[in-house]
Amino acid sequence: MTEAKQTDRSAWAVFLIFLRLGLTSFGGPVAHLGYFRDEFVIRRQWLTERSYADLVALCQFLPGPASSQVGLALGLTRSGYPGALAAWAGFTVPSAIAMILFALGIASYGEAMPPGVLQGLKVVAVAVVAQAVWGMARNLCPDAARVTIMAAAACAVLLVPSVWSQVGVILIAAVIGLVLFRPGQDDGHDPLPITVTRRAGLFWLGLFFSLLIGLPLAAAMFPGQTLALIDAFYRAGSLVFGGGHVVLPLLQAEVVPTGWVTGDAFLAGYGAAQAVPGPLFTFSAFLGASMNQAPSGWWGGIIALVAIFLPSFLLVAGGLPFWEQLRQNLRARAALLGVNAAVVGLLLAALYQPVWTSAIKGPGDFALGLVALVALMFWKLPPWLVVLSSGVVGWLMTLVF
Repeated sequence: MTEAKQTDRSAWAVFLIFLRLGLTSFGGPVAHLGYFRDEFVIRRQWLTERSYADLVALCQFLPGPASSQVGLALGLTRSGYPGALAAWAGFTVPSAIAMILFALGIASYGEAMPPGVLQGLKVVAVAVVAQAVWGMARNLCPDAARVTIMAAAACAVLLVPSVWSQVGVILIAAVIGLVLFRPGQDDGHDPLPITVTRRAGLFWLGLFFSLLIGLPLAAAMFPGQTLALIDAFYRAGSLVFGGGHVVLPLLQAEVVPTGWVTGDAFLAGYGAAQAVPGPLFTFSAFLGASMNQAPSGWWGGIIALVAIFLPSFLLVAGGLPFWEQLRQNLRARAALLGVNAAVVGLLLAALYQPVWTSAIKGPGDFALGLVALVALMFWKLPPWLVVLSSGVVGWLMTLVF
């Protein structure tokens, strides 16, 4: 046994390992999973290659941010519940702090910011979402049936824009997946080092559904901004299938039509979120800090951040004890194929509204967005560099044109 394997079982050691990853893990969810594999399978040998693949499969099966959930599961299997909290804090807090500071900077010094910078950040969000749609469609919609589900989902949520229409689309896609798809059996895996009992798993799953149902009722019975904020972000974290980018339409439907956050600030923050390491879900901290009514600032950012990640804690702790049984359930896997195709459609709809319609105002914006997309997809430049460059180019365009 290596020294690393002997000394990294404490929650503090787990925190320090994930803190380093949280400060250096640029590139989005897929890149994060690669960093985790290098750190915990290759270097530290916490689990085998097959166990890691199984862990990734579980977190892709569950709603929520897959890379963050893999981190939570790694901390949980290594050091129990304190390890899960330590892994989440280490990986998430650095980018959350950066996003809250950015929100406070816009609120306090937005007028001092050079003109065109925020527009550049809005335009680069078009390139980022377009790249996500393309990559997810290639992986999750490889045949005509799933392309059709994707297109139908996009049309449905554009024609009936609301959070509940998005939920309905996901449920209908699950039923279609059950009818259309017949996934094959896969027995090649190594058991996961699960430390949560089935009784505890049932408790966490029960708490997850209780909050998902109870928070909207509580927010209706006891009107108040804090409870409404918790409800909105908890629901967004509970209903996101397919990765961090898919949270964009859910959050936009919650915070922009209600007037909590302006459309311009929403897109500028989403663009800035691409320039920081760590999980994309820390965009929630920016939104909470940008609220036009209390709680906002640091408290709003913290509340929104905890609320959107809480479902991931509950689902990972609740799902791990039942994964061995669930992974063999062909009906569940068939439903997931339909759901995954639908969430690509949700993201495609978000690419048009609000991302494209709010950011692309003329030929210059289109040209900047196209260059940013090429830089991300074909030049393979790091996202943070593309984001910063877009802000600078946006400012220069106001000087030239």
